[in-house]
Amino acid sequence: MMVPLIIDLAGRHVVIFGGGTVGLRKARYFCREAEVTVVSRSFLPEFSGLDLQCLEADLSVMDDPALAALVGGAFLVVAATSDREMNDRVGRAAREAGAHFNNAKGERGDTLIPSVVRGEEYLLAVSTGGASPAVPRFLREHLQATYPHLDTMIRVEARVRAALKQTVPDQAARAAVLRAVLRDPEAWAWLADGEDRAYERIKERYL
Repeated sequence: MMVPLIIDLAGRHVVIFGGGTVGLRKARYFCREAEVTVVSRSFLPEFSGLDLQCLEADLSVMDDPALAALVGGAFLVVAATSDREMNDRVGRAAREAGAHFNNAKGERGDTLIPSVVRGEEYLLAVSTGGASPAVPRFLREHLQATYPHLDTMIRVEARVRAALKQTVPDQAARAAVLRAVLRDPEAWAWLADGEDRAYERIKERYL
């Protein structure tokens, strides 16, 4: 049974095997947060624009000690080649090294990479465990279309919460006000006029 976690990858090492489209997608996912090394015989040109290390090597002729050296010390290892058996071999090496493992094709590892919706103030992750890749994308697009001002609402809610702490001692009562703001269609509409204007209107109505 898997559970979702949000992990700080600063200073962590992620090793990705595969320089194709899947490896590129995985690299883009991690390279802003972690130290990433991509291992492959060849690389798509897009890799050159990413903040990561590309290591040219042929996994098919690599012996086990060399593979173990590549994954040693890694926090996460990702197998993103088109060869299932090769990916599974990487997985065995990752487990022996004590690293977490994600497999794009082959035996599932202990880590899934979700579809992510990222704003300035929030991070949401959705996964179906690989059963339906279209569903996370649908939910992501629906959220972005339905709540285009979500970042602004989060900032306004933080200001309302801070104001409530000064005037409403009961935590349950404060929570009720915050929920009421979120359920108010007019409050969401006010966000289009900017954070300060929306906050003043919400304060007038609820504080």
